[in-house]
Amino acid sequence: MQASAARERETTGPREFAIGRSITVQLQRNCKSQAMSIEATHEQALTSAAPTGAAIHPLWVRLTHWVNAVAMVVMIGSGWQIYNASPLFAFLFPPEITLGGWLAGALLWHFAAMWLLAVNGLVYLVLGIATGRFRRKLVPIRPSEVLADTKAAFTGKLTYDDLSVYNAVQKLLYLGVILAGIVIVLSGLAIWKPVQLQELTAAFGGYDAARYVHFFAMAAIVGFLVVHVVMALLVPKSLLAMITGR
Repeated sequence: MQASAARERETTGPREFAIGRSITVQLQRNCKSQAMSIEATHEQALTSAAPTGAAIHPLWVRLTHWVNAVAMVVMIGSGWQIYNASPLFAFLFPPEITLGGWLAGALLWHFAAMWLLAVNGLVYLVLGIATGRFRRKLVPIRPSEVLADTKAAFTGKLTYDDLSVYNAVQKLLYLGVILAGIVIVLSGLAIWKPVQLQELTAAFGGYDAARYVHFFAMAAIVGFLVVHVVMALLVPKSLLAMITGR
């Protein structure tokens, strides 16, 4: 009897220990699962509480963009009328697409738009650098990415799912038009005041050379505008984002 009871205690003890350990492991698993569930719920709550529909273009970008657009259209139209008064090449711009009617009128429009473009452009540059937008949006520009995105654009495979991220071609074009804008303002000043700003005029190679620089900078900006408008028509949500910010 005593031997039988001892054997029963010997076999019961390990079995009870194994059952207890199994229950402990299961409890630990349940606790861990509940903790993960609570954490996931907490993260979901935070995500839901986070602001949605963040602005793609802040207000200052939209305002300076449209002011620049108006100023550039006025400057180009009046500039073509000024060009017709003293052409550089063997062609004239049709009067229908010029502004000012005659040289004096074109000059008035041109100077008015010039100051608007200069001041507004300076605001855009300062805010773009100070806020870090240029650093986030326009750099780096890698030649391999430009080639790949250009190929994708010509084959219709370039996507615009996320308007807040510029592709390599956009980066190159936007940076290029900013530089062209700086050149056109400086060369315009050199043409306007060749004596008072003779050092600036000399930097462009003289008055006549400054006129050519001014013309080709204008041509680069017009080319950009054509591409820009075409892309806005092909991707209407990009135009909407520049109006509403989203």
